[in-house]
Amino acid sequence: RWRGSIYKLVWPDLLVFMGLYSILAVVYRFLMNDTAQKFFETIASYTNDHGGLIPLSFVMGFYVSIVMKRWWDQYITIPWPDPIAILVSSSLHGYDDRARAMRRTILRYVCLCQVLVFTMISPRVKRRFPSYDQLIEAGFLLENEKNIIVNLDQSFPKYPKHWMPIVWAAHIVMRARRENKIRDDYAVKSIIDELNKFRGYCGFLLYYDWVSVPTVYTQVVTIAVYTYFLFAVLGHQWLQKESMSDLFAVKWFPVLTILQFFFYMGWLKVAEVLINPFGEDDDDFELNWIIDRNLTISYFVVDEMHQEHPELVKDQYWDEIFPNELPYTQPGMRTSPPEASTARMDTEPKQPKSSVYSLASNQSSGSRGRKFVPRFVPVVSTSGSYSDYYHVETGHSRVTFSDRLIGSEEEHQNSCRFSQDTIDFNELIEQRRRERKERGERMRQRFLDIHSTTTQRASSGAPYIITVLRPPSNEIIGDEEGAGEESGETNVNPDKAGRKTEKNE
Repeated sequence: RWRGSIYKLVWPDLLVFMGLYSILAVVYRFLMNDTAQKFFETIASYTNDHGGLIPLSFVMGFYVSIVMKRWWDQYITIPWPDPIAILVSSSLHGYDDRARAMRRTILRYVCLCQVLVFTMISPRVKRRFPSYDQLIEAGFLLENEKNIIVNLDQSFPKYPKHWMPIVWAAHIVMRARRENKIRDDYAVKSIIDELNKFRGYCGFLLYYDWVSVPTVYTQVVTIAVYTYFLFAVLGHQWLQKESMSDLFAVKWFPVLTILQFFFYMGWLKVAEVLINPFGEDDDDFELNWIIDRNLTISYFVVDEMHQEHPELVKDQYWDEIFPNELPYTQPGMRTSPPEASTARMDTEPKQPKSSVYSLASNQSSGSRGRKFVPRFVPVVSTSGSYSDYYHVETGHSRVTFSDRLIGSEEEHQNSCRFSQDTIDFNELIEQRRRERKERGERMRQRFLDIHSTTTQRASSGAPYIITVLRPPSNEIIGDEEGAGEESGETNVNPDKAGRKTEKNE
């Protein structure tokens, strides 16, 4: 394949390089005397030894990576009208001529915006549409629309007018909403957002055209490549002092040097082609085909396919809900589902080897019989001291605490014996709950015993009534007791309170 190939790009420079190499080889072997040959050999050896000082691989690699990234970014920036066409076709309702004209005009303005941008960045598109008359002939522009754009060009000649069709399309969308052909505001917002996104992508294409890769960088890379191979013509010559009896063909045809030239020069030519993908090279973007495709697909979506879809029928997996296995042309193509990275990991917990080491050492006789008992644990202390040691045993909420390290012999034995016991916090909580409940029952019983309204007679014979208020519930008693303890108030004896409410008759 010759079109767009590396051979088409490199062959002129390769012919020049091979011609210079052959001319120097003939002059060196047949036209120079001994003194001139020794001088030539000295220059050839120097250029061969120091040619590697040119950082060709680094400069070329960095330059080509920048150009490649920029080339792909320009391609994905090219806007496509398909999302706008789908939104307009599904949101702008109506089969009458006015609704149809609205849908088609909106998409025609979108494609016109793209064509105006392409004529400013691509020589091929500019040759196809050199003026507005060709746009009218192709159906992108009408005569009255041309007059508006021409008048604005005369009033503001310094600025591009590619955004004007998008403004017209937005106004048509708002008119369709006022005429209730678009039935909700969310559809209007969605269409306007897509129009703005399309206009933004067109603006980015202009930015790529205005701001290219710095010319200085391109010149540095080009000079580095050509300088390197200019010295390679001298440095890679076969000299008379070298043994060439078995390599006669290599004297006139340096295979490795030609391959090196082919790769580096091809690398440079590829970067020169990709730096402007909107040009006229063989592998540049086919913008004229994109223009034709976009206008055709846009009209087809908003007009021919408007509110149309195939007949709704049951699919072949209707009764099965979903297919268990999809068919393959060749059974050997079927593979097992991908396996997760931890699918075969052993998750069985290993039994921990926990042990507590205790070491007791006696102090001197002047320590008054007290012993220092260090306790070493198999884990590192969090505070840097062994005084915060605690040991957790297996079981539900069972923890052994040890916080006394220095004491007498008896205290040490008691602490060692106590450290073997365990505290069950659940049992302790349950015990406190039972005690609190029993105390509440006793207080309730006391209130019930004295709760009565009886008529008694005094020693003088006059009757009187003893009235005792109803005691509160257990919850209220508990709250009042807690409040009394916090405020420091003393509770009044219920018996005394009852005796204060006496009334003689």
